[in-house]
Amino acid sequence: MIDRRIGTVAAKQYGNITRGQLLDLGLTPNDIQYRLRVGRLHPVFRGVYAVGSPARLPLQRAAAAVLACGPHATLAGGSSMTGWGFWRRWVEPFEVALTEGDRRIPGIRIHRPRNLTFDETRDQLGIRMTSPARTLLDLAARRTDRQFKRDVNNALHSIYLTKGALVDLIERHPNHPATNHLLYFVTTAGGPTLSDWERMLPAFCAAQQLPAPVMGVPKAGHTPDASWPELNIVLELDSWEYHNTHLDFDTDRERDLDYHADGLLPIRITWELMIHQPDRTGAKLRKTVALRAQSQRRAA
Repeated sequence: MIDRRIGTVAAKQYGNITRGQLLDLGLTPNDIQYRLRVGRLHPVFRGVYAVGSPARLPLQRAAAAVLACGPHATLAGGSSMTGWGFWRRWVEPFEVALTEGDRRIPGIRIHRPRNLTFDETRDQLGIRMTSPARTLLDLAARRTDRQFKRDVNNALHSIYLTKGALVDLIERHPNHPATNHLLYFVTTAGGPTLSDWERMLPAFCAAQQLPAPVMGVPKAGHTPDASWPELNIVLELDSWEYHNTHLDFDTDRERDLDYHADGLLPIRITWELMIHQPDRTGAKLRKTVALRAQSQRRAA
């Protein structure tokens, strides 16, 4: 009867069971040792056993790695990439993220990612893993530009990741070192749409320690893409795809004159500069904001 109950628990965990679960089922330490001795249990990682036969399949061992690290553990990094199908092969040691506790398990690579929240994890293949977007964020620093571009493209061509999910993650973690690596991948083919700007400009401003933009408020007879009202600055968001004719050029300059005539400072931010040179662009904007604020204080 007890062995049947052990099998029932293990069947939900790729044939694995933890020492704590065995004790909860009523086994004593001597009972566990006996089952190890006669081959009913087989050690996988410290405190985790395969039931009936050794754990040989990578997926079974990956599940065991998460069990070994406790209730706050999540498959992460390269292991999560393989779990989602973005990489083809499992590589050991398995990688596990911990949000609480201080476990060190031989044969498992432990990560303690910054600000990993529960809604940035998913159940995939019956194992708790970091979400595709979060996995890429955590992995970026370890990959070359070429490798990372391939990783993200593989993920975006799957059913598991969308550009919207990347944008959501960027907005959650604007100051994460890997955020700028992900910005490149959220542009709409053929140039950014207004919705692209509306999603990405707030994240860019937060990452660069700039004021939060207000989107689409009428100014001087026009509706700028965004503004910093407290500074009387309007932001026009440009991209070469949509501003590459003489008519566009003239129209933009006429609009800028209207802004100046109304006491507003127009600033044009290109998608290309925001995505490909975020730190340099952010530094120039911070300087402009500081000078504008200083000028306003003097005028007051």
